[in-house]
Amino acid sequence: MTDLTRSPTRAGALSATRALPIVCAFLLGVVVIGGTGFAQMAAAHNAAHDHRHSIGFPCH
Repeated sequence: MTDLTRSPTRAGALSATRALPIVCAFLLGVVVIGGTGFAQMAAAHNAAHDHRHSIGFPCH
């Protein structure tokens, strides 16, 4: 059998390589939700509608 050894770490600590994707995903979510929240509804609807057609998803 092979024993796996792990280096001791704190339970709540995040390394920089793990925290960066989390922070980037959070900021992207804020930009997407904030951007659509302040956009006119017709513009957001048309953008979503055009995107659905561009990926081949029938929406009507």
